[in-house]
Amino acid sequence: MLQRILLHPQTKVRYFHRSAMSTRKAGVSSAEEIQSFVAKAGPRLLVIDVRNPDPAVEPGDQKSLKVAGIPSSSYRPQAVHLVYDRETKTMPLPGVEKDTPIITHCGGGGRGQKAKDLLMENGFTNVINGGGPKETDCWKEFGEK
Repeated sequence: MLQRILLHPQTKVRYFHRSAMSTRKAGVSSAEEIQSFVAKAGPRLLVIDVRNPDPAVEPGDQKSLKVAGIPSSSYRPQAVHLVYDRETKTMPLPGVEKDTPIITHCGGGGRGQKAKDLLMENGFTNVINGGGPKETDCWKEFGEK
């Protein structure tokens, strides 16, 4: 477990921040990487939510869906919902330019990484894996986009 001393931005009081980085799934970007990516992307950012709301197909997604729902035009307007199918190892491709800055996510990062890999195999060049609501330090950087 990583422990850092941080300065609270409003109160300027020091506090300890513990991060279980060793439990983060392979390929999930750090909060710092995501923060920089989001800042550079600006309004071009596209967040792709690959979770499956069908509990018969992906029962594990139900917990993260309670934390953060499926994107819509009024909720997470820079996000789209394109389900990554574990069985077929496919997902619909977004109808955007190949250099669009994209963050993929699922509940915790596994399918987010598979989606990132699939997008890159299909010519998308600016893609990172944001993990999901489980990765709270990362999620706060893009979860409301």
